[in-house]
Amino acid sequence: MKQYFKNTWEGLYTVFVGMKITFKHLFVPSVTIQYPSVKVPLPERVRNRLYVNMDDCIGCDQCARACPVNCITIETVKSLPEEDLGKTSNGKKKALWVTKFNIDIAKCCYCQLCVFPCPTECIYMTDVYEFAEFERNNLIYNFATLTAEEAEEKKVNYEKMMAEKEAQKAAAAKAKAEAAAKTKKDENSSENKIDKEKDSE
Repeated sequence: MKQYFKNTWEGLYTVFVGMKITFKHLFVPSVTIQYPSVKVPLPERVRNRLYVNMDDCIGCDQCARACPVNCITIETVKSLPEEDLGKTSNGKKKALWVTKFNIDIAKCCYCQLCVFPCPTECIYMTDVYEFAEFERNNLIYNFATLTAEEAEEKKVNYEKMMAEKEAQKAAAAKAKAEAAAKTKKDENSSENKIDKEKDSE
């Protein structure tokens, strides 16, 4: 009988010990949040997914050269003299069409070295950290605003302009050579005429 009451007391005691811990934490403010409905505020200088404001990009390629893992790919085409690409937010004139601006986030090491050399501050780290994908190709972000057709058109127009310039340069060089040859021929004719006059005397 004594053992029975002892076992009963021990059972109740262990329940009270557990309930003591429960009641102790019952009135303590919660340390967890209802993620993803509620998110923890991030520090101001947090390093997460990159973003590029193409309105301010001048295609200088400095961010791509600074990247230690080569995750940034940029392709540009010079604008034609009659084309006005506008200016960036800090007043810098744009002279290049950015036909391709890809960032492979799967390769990015979030070092932020691409951000510092940008003269227009168009590339920067955001607070976006939820960008998991099932396909790795989906982690290649394209920031260029031109379509593939528009980019090809810009390339063709620039190549056409350069071909015309080369043709004009070649025509000018040919005309200059012909003029020089004619001048030399006239000089030789004059010298021959003078020599003949001297011989006749």
